Amino acid sequence: MNPRIGFVTAVASELEPQLRFAGNGEFDYVEILMDGPHSRERLTSNRGTIRQILDDHGLGLLVHLPFPTDIGSPYESVRSGAVETQSACIDAAAELGAEKAVLHPESSAWSVAWDDAELREYINESVSKLNAYGNSRHVEICAENIFGSPYTIEHIDGLLAATDTSLTLDTGHARVTSHDPTETAAFVADHADRISHVHLNDTRRPADEHLPFGAGNLDFGPIFEAFPTDWHGTLSLEVGTQSLDYLRESRSQLERYL
Repeated sequence: MNPRIGFVTAVASELEPQLRFAGNGEFDYVEILMDGPHSRERLTSNRGTIRQILDDHGLGLLVHLPFPTDIGSPYESVRSGAVETQSACIDAAAELGAEKAVLHPESSAWSVAWDDAELREYINESVSKLNAYGNSRHVEICAENIFGSPYTIEHIDGLLAATDTSLTLDTGHARVTSHDPTETAAFVADHADRISHVHLNDTRRPADEHLPFGAGNLDFGPIFEAFPTDWHGTLSLEVGTQSLDYLRESRSQLERYL
């Protein structure tokens, strides 16, 4: 296992200091969450500065596409608008030089009225379109397992079978869906060829806590060991913090595993 390591940016903090921190902290890339103050329009207007900082520090770039945009809506006009929005974000990501874009394959449709199996068909259609569009812009789309959605880790085989998308494995989301580390490791062993990206989301319990890496009790050992030795994907520390110190310590804790 020879991954590159980065972190997901915090929308509550200014972006440029986070980028410079990544370069000075020996990260390989940053994953910009394209929402709020770091939305597509704002990133585009500041593209030159962002690209200069990345280049000055030798940093790669990934993006996390905004959510939820309801690419699985049963209403065609809503669904097509969501795909159009995400396509525009992929354009912005490509212009910034991003190599991968994380996508939530989900729907906000009312679960009482719409069956998950039907929603998966709508999601599959949208993901296929976005994956093809990403390929045309040289941005790899990496769909993420989302708890409480039609595509939890237990069902995401269907998305992989129906589309050519790559996968983002979120460790915390897997735990919320009642996957223990052994079960998540088994998933990795079966799907390593499709897993391009990982969100390292540490937790103390089956909840989406986004703790500093090592602050929870999720046992990452079996998960990392399940990856083949020649896996060259990306690992993003997904820490719910505005403290760069917590990111620095998370990086240190991750090195002990690797």
